Amino acid sequence: MLRDYPTSEQPSGTAGDRPAAARPDFSAAAFGHLFPAPLMIFVWPDGAELNEELGTRILEHAERTPGLRKSNAGGWHSEVGRLEFCGDAGQRLVRHMFEMGDEATRRTIAELPSPPRMSRWEFRWILHAWVNVNGPGDFNRYHTHAGSTWSGCYYVDTGAPTDADGTELHFYDPCQGRANTFLQPMVPATHVVRPKPGMMVLFPSYMPHMVVPHQGARPRISIAFNLRKDPFP
Repeated sequence: MLRDYPTSEQPSGTAGDRPAAARPDFSAAAFGHLFPAPLMIFVWPDGAELNEELGTRILEHAERTPGLRKSNAGGWHSEVGRLEFCGDAGQRLVRHMFEMGDEATRRTIAELPSPPRMSRWEFRWILHAWVNVNGPGDFNRYHTHAGSTWSGCYYVDTGAPTDADGTELHFYDPCQGRANTFLQPMVPATHVVRPKPGMMVLFPSYMPHMVVPHQGARPRISIAFNLRKDPFP
């Protein structure tokens, strides 16, 4: 048997059209976001100096070695290591990776409702880095970096006539339930970063991401890396 129930259904947003005096007073309500995903973007001041040496060494090394097949569809993927073939500039960039991992971790912990006491020396980072060189039409498939803590990328050359034309890096909400059902399409389930030379992007390794097909006239040169907390996780 069907029963009639009272309902408060109304078009979305109409409550905001009511006079202020008639609205509920939510001033004492607690509101926040649970389980946010950190994202840090920074353009290193010494990027131009680093990229001059990095670009030359990377392209020379790519001519001598066949490269690997990982998430890349086309293009060249270097061996995984600590950028030994990139000389002094590579080792400087490795230091920047550690520095950014430290800073992102510090900020993440500091924003917790009850930040735990944490010493930098309670754990260490294990780093693995590699280079991607994408030509026209090359891209990197949708993927995550399992078994790591932070993942990141650094841009040596966007491969485009201007920085504004750089081939985009796409991030996707790691929570599929939220991405598929929660306030769609108003709450975004994707985020796009348009790179520029000298930019470093750091994000949790569980964050799905991909690089769309490159359309620039020059090779797109980026350096990806993982920072794994030891002990892990």
